[in-house]
Amino acid sequence: MSTFQKDLLPVCDENHEHQDIHAMKQSLPAEDDFIEAADLFSLLSDSTRLRILWLLCHNEACVCDIASAINMSSPAVSHHLRSLKQLGIISFRRQGKEVHYTLSDSQAGHMVHKMIDSIMDREDL
Repeated sequence: MSTFQKDLLPVCDENHEHQDIHAMKQSLPAEDDFIEAADLFSLLSDSTRLRILWLLCHNEACVCDIASAINMSSPAVSHHLRSLKQLGIISFRRQGKEVHYTLSDSQAGHMVHKMIDSIMDREDL
């Protein structure tokens, strides 16, 4: 039996019409896309990073200001910012020696902003 034929076999014993598994597999995004999404969700699972992201959704700020706002050391904040920059969720601009951070104007940045605002605005939390 060919691989293509195996893909078309039912995946369960239920008596109902099954989807075309081969077509489903063809429609899946690339594995790298899922890895990137998992990396994003992993970063968002940290409450400190969420606090930083909330600040950057609503303000442009330097490391010192972020650290002061969340009662954390500047090196610790820098560590979190580096992770967020690597995925392109935040962007930065230099002004002299200072670096100012904000949420990036990207699809991921907009999605994160909507998610954070919708979660934080819920009254039942």
